[in-house]
Amino acid sequence: MSMTTPAGWYPDPATPTVERWWDGTTWTAHTRPATVPTTVFTAPPAPGGRGRAVALGAGAVAVVAAIVAGAVVLGDDDEEDGGSVTAGPTAVTTSGSTSSSSTSGSPPAEDPTKVVDQLNGITLPIIQGWEEPRFRAGSAPTVTTVGEYPCPGATNQECRHGTVESRTASGTDATSPEALAKEDIALAADAFFEDDVLGNQLYGGILSHKEIAARPTVVAGRTGYLVRWQVTTGKGPGGYVQSLAFPSPTGSESPVVVRFAFDAGPDGPPLAAMDEITKGILPIGSATGGGVGSSLTPGS
Repeated sequence: MSMTTPAGWYPDPATPTVERWWDGTTWTAHTRPATVPTTVFTAPPAPGGRGRAVALGAGAVAVVAAIVAGAVVLGDDDEEDGGSVTAGPTAVTTSGSTSSSSTSGSPPAEDPTKVVDQLNGITLPIIQGWEEPRFRAGSAPTVTTVGEYPCPGATNQECRHGTVESRTASGTDATSPEALAKEDIALAADAFFEDDVLGNQLYGGILSHKEIAARPTVVAGRTGYLVRWQVTTGKGPGGYVQSLAFPSPTGSESPVVVRFAFDAGPDGPPLAAMDEITKGILPIGSATGGGVGSSLTPGS
């Protein structure tokens, strides 16, 4: 038997003045200042009707903390008869009914002009001719051009002329946005223009590439760096790929990478759309990034 809690921001079990990201399975390193809680968090009752606050994640820490308007009791790991019950934070309203996630962990109401990346604290703009795809493999926040077409290298598969997705950088030793962008660009090119997750070569593979841009930039109020390649593919007109790296504007400022992939040729989006989307990446809840997308000289 397993009990799971949806991914979201919840009071940190060790530091109640901070919220930590629960990814649906365990606690991550992402944090942000806590908001005033409007719900009470409790662990499910143990067998026999007795509730207890015990381990979180790997099963080590229990905390009961009074915060302004509510008490916070997080987590439960239980083993009985060879089975296990793993619980993250579960939101219970003050009236006693259980909801699927906490108020602080819930994303804002859907906005047709942007896609929210709650984990990284940013929003991706949906510019004219683009949309948030409703059916897409993977969980990365994504915007794409409207409409699909048969992929040049695999006509039984559908492709998009433009795709932009954000992700948390992980498994890297890069210590700066510049180093991260330069490291990620080859991975981004492979992800979009080489084999897909099923091994299909949607564009016939990458034959060659050349760097056409590499520069500092300000995005979501943070100094970042972008690297842009033009790629020649085995099938179709080729394309452009860009890796944009910058610190998250919230919490622990974990590094974020936004990947861009545009088809080349007359059907692909104009390269200017990469800059337009970069300028439109904002901190969650902000209408302006304070210089978002502005180019910087290396000495700035």
